[in-house]
Amino acid sequence: MRLRLGRPDLAQYADRFDVPAADGDFSVTFLGVSTLLIDDGESAVMTDGYFSRPSLFKVGLGRVTPDPDRINAALARTSVTRLEGVLPVHTHVDHALDSAVVAEQTGALLVGGESAANIGRGAGLTEQRIRVVASGQSLRVGGFDLTWVESDHCPPDRFPGHITEPVVPPTKAKNYRCGEAWSLLLRHNSGRTALIQGSAGYVPGALTGHRADVAYLGVGQLGLQGEDYIRAYWAETVQTVGARSAVLIHWDDFFRPLDEPLRALPYAGDDLDVTMRVLGRLAADQAVELHFPTVWQREDPWASLR
Repeated sequence: MRLRLGRPDLAQYADRFDVPAADGDFSVTFLGVSTLLIDDGESAVMTDGYFSRPSLFKVGLGRVTPDPDRINAALARTSVTRLEGVLPVHTHVDHALDSAVVAEQTGALLVGGESAANIGRGAGLTEQRIRVVASGQSLRVGGFDLTWVESDHCPPDRFPGHITEPVVPPTKAKNYRCGEAWSLLLRHNSGRTALIQGSAGYVPGALTGHRADVAYLGVGQLGLQGEDYIRAYWAETVQTVGARSAVLIHWDDFFRPLDEPLRALPYAGDDLDVTMRVLGRLAADQAVELHFPTVWQREDPWASLR
């Protein structure tokens, strides 16, 4: 098979960047990869909190460490001064590198599995600032009821396994092993419900019995899978929870700083065009809205469902 050069052109999907703007206090702001700021005007939580976005060279051959300037710039741009929780969807470097620093700076709990806890410990968070959860466990965090359900990473998982001791940066990216991968279910007292699926992996049947109107659906590496896998992933997530809108995340090149325009991952690492062909047909057949979020924008994907 010939290696396809270049990367998908996001311009061909311009009409999909149409999540309704938030016109009230409640909003979801996409901040690259699987980082989402979910704010109800009184309390807020954030998945991942990944802003440093080190270069491919550093991730592949060097050592990685949180970049305080990039973290501070992102928090300032979103006007975040306080979070109730930072919620890594798993603990690879492109999700959890900055999670403990963001938790420390915003007064948040760092909530996840034991692997996330070891990132927090390595960053100097006290045990009072760390909450370890198990699959099926629910917590009330600010105005949000959150439930963690065991999931899986999209194949291939280049750094599999759990983090069993504190990770102290700077360190090799391979030390940020996947850890516990989660499907995160969110319910707000406004009635809004969401599934946040940070990686394009799944555990068959794990989400049975859960419901969510909106699915934030990670699609990184999904385009390298066969069509049967892509269809199964959609069925095990969007269809199972009965989502009426799917918002695609984890499609952007996470080696590119957030102060530059987002671009798709290169074909060498993913094929967003394949993903869109399959998911576009599935969404149309099942009358599910299919969107891309716009980085930095306060959005309300539930608005179009009312």
